[in-house]
Amino acid sequence: MPPRSIAVRLFFTCWIVYSLHLATNIVREIYPALALGDHFSFRVDEYANMHPDLYEKPGYGWHIGNNPGASMLAAIPYALARPVIDPVVRKVKERREASGMTEPPAYESPWPMAREFYEESWRRGFDVKFGMAAFVMHSFCMVPSTAAAVVLMFWVLRAVYRSDRTAMWLALLYAFGTPVFFRTGYLNHNLMLGHAAFAGFCVMWNPWGLSWPSRRRYFLGGLAGGLTLLFDYSGVVLLPAMFLYALIARFRAHGRADAVRHGFAYFLGTLGPVFLLWFYQWRSFGHPFYPGQHWMPPVRWIELGYQGYGPPQLELFGMLLFDYRFGLFTSAPLLLLAVAVLFVNGGARCRLPRQEKIALLAIPLAFILFFSGSNYVRLQFNTGIRYLAPLFPFLFLPAAAVLTRLPRGAALTLGVLCVIQSWALAMYRDVEHAYGLLDPVIRFLLGGPRLPTLHRLSLMEPFQDFFPYGPSPIGLFVVAGAILVILWRSSPRTGDS
Repeated sequence: MPPRSIAVRLFFTCWIVYSLHLATNIVREIYPALALGDHFSFRVDEYANMHPDLYEKPGYGWHIGNNPGASMLAAIPYALARPVIDPVVRKVKERREASGMTEPPAYESPWPMAREFYEESWRRGFDVKFGMAAFVMHSFCMVPSTAAAVVLMFWVLRAVYRSDRTAMWLALLYAFGTPVFFRTGYLNHNLMLGHAAFAGFCVMWNPWGLSWPSRRRYFLGGLAGGLTLLFDYSGVVLLPAMFLYALIARFRAHGRADAVRHGFAYFLGTLGPVFLLWFYQWRSFGHPFYPGQHWMPPVRWIELGYQGYGPPQLELFGMLLFDYRFGLFTSAPLLLLAVAVLFVNGGARCRLPRQEKIALLAIPLAFILFFSGSNYVRLQFNTGIRYLAPLFPFLFLPAAAVLTRLPRGAALTLGVLCVIQSWALAMYRDVEHAYGLLDPVIRFLLGGPRLPTLHRLSLMEPFQDFFPYGPSPIGLFVVAGAILVILWRSSPRTGDS
């Protein structure tokens, strides 16, 4: 099978599987996307008090306390889908008014805040709009962005291992054997900025030997670095870390003058996204250089350091790596192999240079140190791994170099166990219970597979009649499986290149 054909099949495989596992979470990034799609405005006044991260700055209206990059991208498919969404929302509202409904139907969620949010959304007439908008933003923004990142990982792995088969299976493992699967369940800026940064890193590294002018590649690397800042202020680590990698790589290969020229190209690439962020902050809060968090009202831990951020703490460092609910290596045991990459010979077929190995470890280390100063790390107990999601692609590549040196049986067993864990987490999602990350696995083994959206719908009174025997996903899995078989059966075997 030609590598381009594999890449296309990988993309649509991810799109189908990820889309099935849509979660119903209405996250803060959805609100600015709605405002942009509806009014071409950053203000979210109509959604006031519907999310704890929405707040008002006098004279400037209501906004979210985070950067707008993910919302800007998600607003595009939402705006295109409005000719379908708006009539449905109006029709539902008219039917409710005609029937005289004044109270929301029952929603049997075990979480009190979820019930309260549904009731308030229903009273304001946003419940159907939120549901359809979340579906569109997930299926036509979040999912294709992650699927494209999996395809990028395939091309990088193919360049490193010179094997289509190895690259294909490792790319599938990245897609479904890491928390990439879990984090793609709804609009998530953390994962998107990680994939943007990894794309910029790879373009500057150029393992494929692209013939593009080198300064153009470094400009694109700077563009990716700037995008990380537009997505989230944790980009303040990735942007300079990638810049430092660019300087060192060019200095070692071509000397100081060449490094300066390429560093300037990188700098120019960052300007567009950074100026867009400053424009957003000026329009939203009246000052271009203060982050949105500067204006948010007092919350827990805000008094520590600057708005909850201070020097690195050993306790938070350990939690980020090994907490039983959201730790990096407890959520993605496979990535622990990356630590050994400097001490393991990747084999004759592995083309992962030592310089890139060091960078792929140093960038995550700097990122972890940055977040070990954020007291909000403790809030991940109810969302699962989130802050360190940008590190998934950076750590997977060195982890794969170690995995391919393990005995075949051990590598296969580890891969299967990681897929089971990741799939269970994508289906059951809750890590607040006593067993943390083990809870989704236990529920999966005892209760079988489920799809988050089907499960949530089955808890709502209007849909309960559709699930007389429970919200079984088997029918959807059969249909999706048939589509995937047709997608891949034209060339079931993949030869090495």
